[in-house]
Amino acid sequence: MGARDGRAVRAGVSHVSAVVLEPLSAAHFGALESLVTDADVLRFTRVPDPPPPGFVQTWYGAYEEGRKRGTREVFAIAERDGGRFLGIAAAPEIDRTARTAELGYVVAPAARGRGVATEALRLLTDWAFAELGMERLELLISVGNDASKRVAARCGYVREGVLRSHHFKGDVREDTEIWSRLPSDA
Repeated sequence: MGARDGRAVRAGVSHVSAVVLEPLSAAHFGALESLVTDADVLRFTRVPDPPPPGFVQTWYGAYEEGRKRGTREVFAIAERDGGRFLGIAAAPEIDRTARTAELGYVVAPAARGRGVATEALRLLTDWAFAELGMERLELLISVGNDASKRVAARCGYVREGVLRSHHFKGDVREDTEIWSRLPSDA
């Protein structure tokens, strides 16, 4: 189930869930172009500031290659009713041997503060455990991104500590918090 066969991910979704995860495609590029220029996205993610021309297509191509190899995955977060694009949910690193994956989520400005990130991370977490058989999931969160840390905590992730001077973008190094979740944490 899921991105490989082109169906939306609904693993572990209650009937009241307002969002679904669907395979990201070229149809989402316009919304994605807007998302990657948002000030908070540029501040708290690995998206280069400013994004170079063609960034979305190049980034998507890397995920498509990773999808084929089973080492990456990315979904569009969409409204269950109407399908409006709300953001992305991703597994930028999947290690099938170690059964670990890094997960991440980015929500469009108009969808923030409505529980979209929390529901998307729950869906992504359920997918990684159920479909990939992962034994450890990790989130790398900027130390200044309090909203993302609240999402992680709501979804049962545990803060393990700070990776000092971990994230490098432009000429700036930044500390990053690492959060994790195991199947037994549920």
